Amino acid sequence: MIPKLLLILIFSIFLYPSLTNSVDADNTIDKVQITDGADIIGETETWSDIADEKLQSALDQLISSRPKWKKLASKKLLSVGLVDLQDMEHKRYASVNGRNMVYAASLPKIAVLLAAVESIEVGSLVLDSKLDKDLRLMCAKSNNQATTRVIERLGFERIAKVLQSAKYKFYDKKAGGGLWVGKKYAKSGKRYPDPMKGISHAATVEQVCRFYTMLAEGKLVSKKGNALMKKYLVNPEINHKFVKSLNKVSPGARIFRKSGSWRTYHADSALIEGKNGRKYVLVALIQDLGGSKICEDLVFEVEKLLKAIPVTSEAKS
Repeated sequence: MIPKLLLILIFSIFLYPSLTNSVDADNTIDKVQITDGADIIGETETWSDIADEKLQSALDQLISSRPKWKKLASKKLLSVGLVDLQDMEHKRYASVNGRNMVYAASLPKIAVLLAAVESIEVGSLVLDSKLDKDLRLMCAKSNNQATTRVIERLGFERIAKVLQSAKYKFYDKKAGGGLWVGKKYAKSGKRYPDPMKGISHAATVEQVCRFYTMLAEGKLVSKKGNALMKKYLVNPEINHKFVKSLNKVSPGARIFRKSGSWRTYHADSALIEGKNGRKYVLVALIQDLGGSKICEDLVFEVEKLLKAIPVTSEAKS
C-alpha cells in the first residue's frame, strides 16, 4: 500500500509543472520588476469594441455542444479565443475563459520573438546569422535550445519590459495577466515567475489573440519589424494540432503559428489566411491528455462556424 502522503506528492508533481525540476521549473526563484499604473491599465482602446455578440453566441454553443469541451471549459481547463479578420474594418472577437492565465508551454515563445525584434529595431541586438537561425528554429520547430540562446541575449528584464509596455500591454495585471516568459526553456536556471499566479511560461487567449491581430494589422514593432516576425512564424514545421487540420480543411492557406505541449498541457495559436478572403486568429489553451485532438477538431468546427455567420451589411453599418 502506497502511503497517503506519497500519493499526494505524486499527484501534485503531475499537475503542477512549476513544482518539478522540469522545463518550466527550478528551485531558484527571482523577481522581475513589474510595471504598474498607467502603462498597463486595461486593454487597448478598441479591443472591447470588437467583441461580437453573434460570434460569441456561436462559440459558446460550439463549446457546449461537446460534453467534454463544456466540462473542461467549466473547470477553466479549456480556453478558446477567436478573431474574425475577414473584414479588417469590422473585426469580430469572441472567447471562452479569455482572461484565464495558464501555463502555456512553448506558445509564449512569441513573446521572446517580439522582444528580440523590438531590440533589433532599436539597435540593442544585432541580427546576425546565428540569431536569424535561432529565431526561425524557435518559431518553426519550437527548438528549446535556440529559444534559450535568444533569451540569454535578451535577458528577462527586457522581455518583461516589452510585454508590459504601453505600446502592447501583452501582460496586464488588470486584465488577467497575459503573455509571460520567466524561465529559459531548459531544465536548470532561475525562475522569474509572473506575479499573479507564479507561472514561468504563461498566456491568456485574449492577449494571444491581440498579438496575432496586431501582426495581421502590421502593428507589431514597425512595418519592417512586423514583416520580420511574420517571416519567422510563417510555414510552421510541426504538423500537428491546428496545422494538421488546416492542411486538410484549408490547403494552401498561409499559417503564422506557434504551439506548445508539455505533459497534459496543450496550446496552439495561429493567424490563418485562406482562400476567398478567409482570415482569422484562433487560440486554444487546454489542460487534458486529449488536448492535441481537441485542437485538431476545433479547427474543423471553427471553419464551419465562420462560414455560417459571415459579416453582414448590418454588422458593417
